[in-house]
Amino acid sequence: QVQLVESGGGLVQAGGSLRLSCTASGRTFSSVSTGWFRQAPGKEREFVAAINRSGGTYYKDSVKGRFTISRDNAKNTVYLQMNSLKLEDTAVYNCAVDRSGLLIRTTLSQYDYWGQGTQVTVSS
Repeated sequence: QVQLVESGGGLVQAGGSLRLSCTASGRTFSSVSTGWFRQAPGKEREFVAAINRSGGTYYKDSVKGRFTISRDNAKNTVYLQMNSLKLEDTAVYNCAVDRSGLLIRTTLSQYDYWGQGTQVTVSS
């Protein structure tokens, strides 16, 4: 059983930055792939970014160059650094774990465990 807890969300003006954190229990992030997803009001959840056990990363096209996913193995924490935030980035952000760790997956159904989410609100 893997339990995930997200933090770091909040209210920020467009163009600002936030760093989200996802801390795991049950296993280390170094042995799995971890993804970030988001869901805006009235919309379906979508893939944002992921990091595999080797440190490889992949991003949704609309966040490339603005968001960075990283992992601190000593703290067993995965981060999503979000810069140059836009109004359309407003959503509940969740981290999720794929136990295989071999691939970077972008489909929600391929992930095994999910955190409770943290709200990010970008204002004008």
